[in-house]
Amino acid sequence: MIRIDPSVAIRALRSAAPYIRMYKGKVFVIKVSGGVFGDAASTHNLMEQVAILHQVGIRVVLVHGGGPQLTQVQKSLGIEPQIVAGRRITDQKSIEVTSMVLNGLVNTRILGICRELDIAAVGVSGVDAGLVRAHKRPPVKVEGRLVDYGYVGDIDLIDAKVLQQLLDERLMPVVSPVSADDQGTLLNINADTVAAGIGAALKAEKLMLCTGAPGILESVDDPCSIISYTDLTGLQRLKEQGSLKDGMLPKAKAIEDAIRGGVRRVHVTSYKSPDSLLAEVFTNEGTGTLVVENISALSPAEQQAG
Repeated sequence: MIRIDPSVAIRALRSAAPYIRMYKGKVFVIKVSGGVFGDAASTHNLMEQVAILHQVGIRVVLVHGGGPQLTQVQKSLGIEPQIVAGRRITDQKSIEVTSMVLNGLVNTRILGICRELDIAAVGVSGVDAGLVRAHKRPPVKVEGRLVDYGYVGDIDLIDAKVLQQLLDERLMPVVSPVSADDQGTLLNINADTVAAGIGAALKAEKLMLCTGAPGILESVDDPCSIISYTDLTGLQRLKEQGSLKDGMLPKAKAIEDAIRGGVRRVHVTSYKSPDSLLAEVFTNEGTGTLVVENISALSPAEQQAG
């Protein structure tokens, strides 16, 4: 039997201790892309990291997507998915499938893993207790043409009381982004958008967008061109130069909305990188991209690490 040097674990605990003191009792909103749930090992690794954050006293709200699962079920039912500028068009039949997949399959699967990892978690959707109040998006111009997104919602209000109550009871909310208008019509809302709205409503310390990409890239074709940190001005520059495309476009909008809504820091990191969430929280270096309102908000140590 190989004996593990205990000094390694002790050094890790000592280096993490200041961050644990800093973030204990603070709210983190973690948005997880549906892609992670296609692989059992990646799912388990990610949820183990979430469990550690929860168990050291960070108040975690987990918001999930489910795009790949939804696409798979749509195709099995003969529905061809349509995505424009990174956002999914949702017709009458698709909204029923969306509710089934996100509120049922994905949300319940996450709760099952939470039980295994001893996380006291409760599944909710944007419909529950009026968490997300929204209206049906009117047709909008996208890339020079008029697009009707169907049963897709734009957020009017996030009423986070139900999440606050769960957090006060030391429970972890697991949120599906399916929402409704005031007449009870179900609406599909981008999970990044919902996570940003929840982060702003709860005045979260961090919004963490956990996706398949390694972070925000200077060049979309070069996975090594990760930007360690930037601010809202830098984000706009990246958009103007064409570095943000497809699914990163709604993420960029969500990042801006979250920061302008009061979230201090937004992290974009990859679920494919082992322990990426923990590295983002408990080290200055991190593994992905940190976005703040202004670069001057970063400490000298963070700027040096970046």
